[in-house]
Amino acid sequence: MASKKMALIATKGTLDMAYPPFILASTAASLGWDVQIFFTFYGLQLLRKSLDGVQISPLANPAMPMPVPMPVMVQMLPGMEAMATMMMKKKMKSKGVASLQELRDVCLELEVKFVACQMTVDLFEFETSEFIKDVEYGGAATFMKFAGESDVCLFI
Repeated sequence: MASKKMALIATKGTLDMAYPPFILASTAASLGWDVQIFFTFYGLQLLRKSLDGVQISPLANPAMPMPVPMPVMVQMLPGMEAMATMMMKKKMKSKGVASLQELRDVCLELEVKFVACQMTVDLFEFETSEFIKDVEYGGAATFMKFAGESDVCLFI
């Protein structure tokens, strides 16, 4: 019997949106599933060699729990993204949540296939040298064959 397949599409590159594709992919792969993630538009940020620049924004993120109520005007002030990112990373570490780097490494160890959208790479004039080495480059058609055969297909 063939293993199950999961296709994920990662379109966002913020800290809060980076966790779902890596958590779902690593979980499915650890269960023996064949998993691919198609990274497009801002999701390409998650393929950069360093993930240090991945941040979270409190602005226009009303579901984000803040330790104290914060007016939108305060959320727009310089430094708020860095502060929110630092607070979130600290909270995650204190709760034993793996770092983004650790989750990405686990995905690679479990042979999750990372596909970077070639059109988006060209559109934003990225150089492949900016990304980790374990990436395949292809268009939507490259990914659609796998996605069409998948048991689970998620757009994140």
